[in-house]
Amino acid sequence: MISTVSVTPFSDQKPGTSGLRKAVGVFQQPHYAETFIQSVFDVLADKAGAVLVIGGDGRFLNREVIGKAVRMAAANGFARVLIGRGGILSTPAASHVIRLNGALGGLILSGSHNPGGPDGDFGIKYNIANGGPAPESVTGAIHARSLVLDRYLTLEGGADIDLETLGETRVGDMVVEIIDPVAAYADLMETLFDFDAIRAHRARGFTLSFDAMSAVTGPYAHEILERRLGFTPGSVVNGVPLEDFGGHHPDPNIVHARELYDRMMGPDAPDFGAASDGDGDRNLVIGRGRFVAPSDALAILAANAHLAPGYARGLAGVARSMPTSAAVDRVAAALDIPLHETPTGWKFFGNLLDAGQVTLCGEESAGAGSDHVREKDGLWAVLLWLNILAVRGVSVDELIQEHWRRFGRNYYVRHDYEGVSSEGADALMAALRGRLAELPGQRHGDLVIASADDFAYVDPVDGSVSEGQGLRILFEGGSRVVYRLSGTGTSGATLRVYIERYEPADGVLDADPAEALSALVEAGKAIAGIERFTGRTMPDVAT
Repeated sequence: MISTVSVTPFSDQKPGTSGLRKAVGVFQQPHYAETFIQSVFDVLADKAGAVLVIGGDGRFLNREVIGKAVRMAAANGFARVLIGRGGILSTPAASHVIRLNGALGGLILSGSHNPGGPDGDFGIKYNIANGGPAPESVTGAIHARSLVLDRYLTLEGGADIDLETLGETRVGDMVVEIIDPVAAYADLMETLFDFDAIRAHRARGFTLSFDAMSAVTGPYAHEILERRLGFTPGSVVNGVPLEDFGGHHPDPNIVHARELYDRMMGPDAPDFGAASDGDGDRNLVIGRGRFVAPSDALAILAANAHLAPGYARGLAGVARSMPTSAAVDRVAAALDIPLHETPTGWKFFGNLLDAGQVTLCGEESAGAGSDHVREKDGLWAVLLWLNILAVRGVSVDELIQEHWRRFGRNYYVRHDYEGVSSEGADALMAALRGRLAELPGQRHGDLVIASADDFAYVDPVDGSVSEGQGLRILFEGGSRVVYRLSGTGTSGATLRVYIERYEPADGVLDADPAEALSALVEAGKAIAGIERFTGRTMPDVAT
């Protein structure tokens, strides 16, 4: 029987976000998750008789919220729900399942790269029928609905769903199918990459280590890397998804994946190391003795993607988020293909991908992807690296050095000031925004500011406008500093500062990045008054 439950409207969800991300304790409040889910369902005009996909990264509360979402989907008229076995679906795999099954959309349960467990974070976001994050028009409608919602619909009674057994069952009049979360995604990867070439490279002695960080990509990596490609069992470490990610922070950077970094810099390092994050959409790549900066990664993949069967015809275009390194811009120019600069957030790539204007996309937070799904995809990026290395027969270091000699190098770092007071962070951005017109011509040591603006984006497909997407300070000679407040944290604010300097191909290409960027780092601190507004003298994470 359908039950109507009265609730209090939201008052704290920020408008325009792709979903809802909060501390676990917030989601454990009575009716909290249900209020957001019903807000999603209420803005979907075609849900009666539709297919819905549900899955997540396996973190604490995943199974409980899936049960609630299924009963609510049945009460709201969905005909069928597809759920990954164990409640597991990586974010890119969920995108593929949505597209493969003609679903209306999907609920992805994840706190991304944030910690899990009872004291960690949880999140829910809605992806639309193209498999990508809901655009601002939809998230805005969800937010507006959540502010006035006074009830949700659910199905009373019934046994808990068996998430471990593949097959179909019924919840009310709705069919619930538990699907293999890995198989369809792994099959897709085989259509994009030359698995025979990678297997042959492995047979010649090529070795790897993949750290799944006790997060969602473990089952995918075991199936693809060890079973289908034949890498030695044990090449995938931390491969079992845990509700608390083993007490670790599942963010693939050299701070939180330090064990992998140290292994790759050690005397017995394998040829290739990689990691992915909590929900499987980010990646970290390290060669033996060579860390691959995210600023280089997208450019190198774009320059070599044609070596993989799925991209043998070339790229229609590439897109990057505004704070992402401009290294890929020079590759696009060399390939004579369009380059699009968008705001941060994968949803901004969706229109470009659907319109066939771009093939590869990337953003500054170690995320890259292509038109195979509508999300960034950590394991896909790893497989593209493996395909390129297998065909080229070079090491990661050799590939990077060759790229720099052709295109020059973008020295680049992102500084994250995490958990700063929201008031201080907002005040910093407001003060800097108010001074943008005064900055051109100012000198900071040998650096002279050429221009400063607040990035705005006009979507070339639908004409929509997104303003206030980050403050850009451009210096004479092409260096820049960018400031943004991130929406991925759940406590306080995260101030992100992006520092970039271009070195031509005939310049110094293998300098210490910290030394190469030191003057820009100090200028960036001074221009924004970071210590004055936040009380911080150093970032928490530098990537």
